[in-house]
Amino acid sequence: MSTGRGPHLADVTMFWSATSGGVRRYLQAKRLWLQRHTDWRHTIGAPVTDSERMVRLPGVPLPFSQGYRVPLSRRTCAEALRRLGPDIIEAGDPYRLAWSVLDAAQSLGVPSVAFCHSNLEALAARAAGPWTRRFVRSYVKKLYDRFDLVLAPSEAMRRCLLDTGVRAVERQPLGVDTQVFHPKRQDTVWRASLALPPHARLLVYVGRFAPEKRLDLLCQAVARLGPPYVLLALGAGPTPPSGPRVMVRRFEHDSLRLAHVLASADAFVHAGDQETFGLAALEAMACGLPLVARAVQGLGELVDDSVGVGVERGDASSFAEAIDACFARDRHAIAQAARARAERFDWHCVLPQLMGHYRGLLGRRAEQALSPALPLSTGPA
Repeated sequence: MSTGRGPHLADVTMFWSATSGGVRRYLQAKRLWLQRHTDWRHTIGAPVTDSERMVRLPGVPLPFSQGYRVPLSRRTCAEALRRLGPDIIEAGDPYRLAWSVLDAAQSLGVPSVAFCHSNLEALAARAAGPWTRRFVRSYVKKLYDRFDLVLAPSEAMRRCLLDTGVRAVERQPLGVDTQVFHPKRQDTVWRASLALPPHARLLVYVGRFAPEKRLDLLCQAVARLGPPYVLLALGAGPTPPSGPRVMVRRFEHDSLRLAHVLASADAFVHAGDQETFGLAALEAMACGLPLVARAVQGLGELVDDSVGVGVERGDASSFAEAIDACFARDRHAIAQAARARAERFDWHCVLPQLMGHYRGLLGRRAEQALSPALPLSTGPA
């Protein structure tokens, strides 16, 4: 344990690259908040490093991943984390680095936290078939039950982990910078640069171009709707969208420029049915955009009739009907409701809750040092 200064938090993830989205923005927001409001020190460990106070963990390039690298040696990465000497370590992915985090935390005698950013069971089932579910559920329980605390960004993900048998799980939503993501970022000059017809209805999607995002449904829905609807997709990945009414742009990493894009569109659309939260959707809502999204998993906890339209069925015709219905309503009222909901998730509201989890673990660790018979958490010994 460090002395003389605030606690040292290490965040560890392989989900960090030049094209990273939600995990990177979560870690960057956390770092900025810690700098401004606490005396905590913060280090990010990842196989890719491109900013200050990062430690590069050895790895090799992951083909077709837009810049991700895969760590090969659990032991080598654990040793690099041990040398950091953190007071608490958070794992941001469920792969090899998570095991390195567990090894380092056990060696140092510090608490370990896992943030479940993705539904591994659902991803495996889509990629390899339903037969994988039993094996993945077993792996998830085996891994996460070793952590002192597992954080889930939505109630749906928390219940999924509990159903798998993981015991120490708490809901911890992600957040949004409501000063950056704001309706005032609307940029008529940027919108004019798209050369759209005067009365175009611009739908925007932001995120990875991956099969589980179901961009094919959005493309089909826009094709069914025809003029004046246009889909703008910002992102990168193996399955980019295409179609005569579809525009594709690279992902915008600068939050302020992304806010200009979102605030200048007319609605945010997302057809994915495996989202553990929906950070890009929340950022769009903060910009005053109506949300049209699948009413399942994390997105289902963000969308309702007051802020847009939740789509119950995963087919193109349902999305086309929902988009058209959204534009038939009072979009000003929807925009106000979307903004109000996003304000409840401002990082200044969300991160103190996260800090409460950290401080609770550190406090119980201190108690355990005084009385070894006391368990650290409700998780496994």
